Amino acid sequence: MSQNERPEDIVRQEKAQLDFARDMTYGDYLHLDEVLGAQHPMSPEHNEMLFIIQHQTSELWMKLMLHELRAAIANVAADRLQPAFKMLARVSKIMEQLVHAWDVLATMTPPEYSALRPYLARSSGFQSYQYRQIEFLLGNKNAAMLKPHAHRADLLAQVQSAYEAPSLYDEALRLLARNGLDVPADYLERDWTQPYQSSAAVEAAWLTVYRDTDRYWALYQLGEKLTDLEDAFRLWRFRHVTTVERVIGFKRGTGGTSGVDYLRRMLEVVLFPEIWKLRTDL
Repeated sequence: MSQNERPEDIVRQEKAQLDFARDMTYGDYLHLDEVLGAQHPMSPEHNEMLFIIQHQTSELWMKLMLHELRAAIANVAADRLQPAFKMLARVSKIMEQLVHAWDVLATMTPPEYSALRPYLARSSGFQSYQYRQIEFLLGNKNAAMLKPHAHRADLLAQVQSAYEAPSLYDEALRLLARNGLDVPADYLERDWTQPYQSSAAVEAAWLTVYRDTDRYWALYQLGEKLTDLEDAFRLWRFRHVTTVERVIGFKRGTGGTSGVDYLRRMLEVVLFPEIWKLRTDL
């Protein structure tokens, strides 16, 4: 405060700065009325708010994950690896965030979940069209997973687009080939809807990268970013399994799946098999 400023003048200035009547506010920018008004419990159970917010926030993180993942794939396809690395690192961090989110849901006990479960009908995370796109963009293609979205043409179109597009790993292999590495031609142009099959020739190409990191430094970094990504994804899947088993045991899922048994089978899926196998062969 200067010698000529009076305390009442400072208070008046601060009040003026706190007047947002004519400006865009924090709530306006984030559309908080819509976001915070989107929780509509269907049961009288106190714990349903936790259940709703857990899944809504997960879907928001998945929206960002898809935003980053699609951009990373496009950058790999265009040989712009530095921005792709940043995006892939961010996707891995989002997955870490989602891993810790299960800790909050795990505070729901079996009796608490059983009390609200009848109100869920057949709604299930199995029907998450954003999660399915993430699986497809990471290469876990399965035509049967289109069916849960067939009732909404707009959602099916989004999932179908990811199903038919080259995955992140498909574009990584194309990148290896553009850098002179010997990737089989039928791995560079194929039916992208088919599940990826591991290849000894593809592993040999990655081994060349990992045995000469000075020459192939950018490709080596890409291999490690893919490793980080799958590592985080495995932890996310594992924490999902343990949380579901903790809360509902081995009951069937609300969407008709076998519940924990189905989720455990998903733990066996390897997205980037040659990058994991080469560690044994180096």
